[in-house]
Amino acid sequence: MYYSIISINIGVVFFVLLVYGILQWLHVPTGSFLDWVIAVAIFEWLLVIVTVPWNIHFEAKEVIAEAAQSSEKGISVDEKQVNYAKMVAKRSLPIAITLHLISAIAFYTLAATGISPIGYISSGAALLLTFLRPAYRAYEYLAVRLAAIRQQVVYPREDILELRSRFTSLESTVERLSAQLNPEEPQSIVATQQRLLEATRNDLSRIATTLEELRAANQAEHQRLSCEAQHAIAQLTTDSQFLDHVREIIRFFKTA
Repeated sequence: MYYSIISINIGVVFFVLLVYGILQWLHVPTGSFLDWVIAVAIFEWLLVIVTVPWNIHFEAKEVIAEAAQSSEKGISVDEKQVNYAKMVAKRSLPIAITLHLISAIAFYTLAATGISPIGYISSGAALLLTFLRPAYRAYEYLAVRLAAIRQQVVYPREDILELRSRFTSLESTVERLSAQLNPEEPQSIVATQQRLLEATRNDLSRIATTLEELRAANQAEHQRLSCEAQHAIAQLTTDSQFLDHVREIIRFFKTA
């Protein structure tokens, strides 16, 4: 805000100097260049003293009023900050009035000593603004307070506090859910499920390996049993042939 005010003031200065140059070029009687410079300086000074101290004073008053209202509603308020606002409000008012009075005296002296007749008008403006500026700022302050009262009637502060509490609770819930769904958190649900899934995959891999080993061992055992059975059958065949030969020999000796 203050940067915009400074830029506007600079623009006003250049505009006034431009107007003075144009009037001089057109040979229009405009007074001395010193009067124009003094007028611009007085304008800037009046703009400062009617803006800065009065804004500080009424802003401090608004802070005090808001703090009192919050205390009535049971909201904790920093007493040090409230006391500081009271001190600012108390000191800024006499400072603002003193600046107006000193400015009026200085401007009147400027005109009375014959430096520039603009001092008479500026002195009267400084005195007049001593009452107009706080009156206008008081009107703004009153309008803001009435708007705040109307807002409290439409939206009571208790409802706002309840909504704020609910919002805080929802925010905490969302943060907890975000933490639970964050795979980078070791204790989150996602991380736990990933660990369980990885463990399950490892178990399945081990089971598959064991099953393959058992299948190979079973096949080898079947192969061994088949070989033993074939060997036993071959042995029985050989024994049967031997017995047949023995019978033939016995029969031969009996016949002889």
